[in-house]
Amino acid sequence: MRNEILELSFEFALDIIAYAELLEEKRKFVLANQILKSGTSIGANVREAQNCESNADFTHKLKIAAKEADETEYWLLLCEKSPNYPFSPELKTKILSIKKLLSSIISKMKSK
Repeated sequence: MRNEILELSFEFALDIIAYAELLEEKRKFVLANQILKSGTSIGANVREAQNCESNADFTHKLKIAAKEADETEYWLLLCEKSPNYPFSPELKTKILSIKKLLSSIISKMKSK
C-alpha cells in the first residue's frame, strides 16, 4: 500500500541533500547546514511515526515533522529573498505540498 507522506518526505530529503550541497559549493555553509538538518528531519519523523505506540504518539511525531517543515520553509524563504543565494522554486512547491498533507493527516487524527 502506498504511503504518500512517507514517499514525499523521503524524496524531499534527497532533494534537500542536493540543494545543501549546492549551497555549500556557493560557500553558504550556515544555511546549508540548517536546511539540511530541518529538511531531512521531516522524513525521519514521518518514518518514526510509522512505528508509533498509539494514535497520540503518531500525531505527536507528525506534529514534529510539521514543525520541521515550517522551519525548512523559513530557510527556503531566506534563500529566495537573499540576492546572493541560489533558490529552488521546486523545493518551495514540494515543502508546501508536504505541509498541506501533514496538516490534513494531523487534522484527521484529531477527529478520531
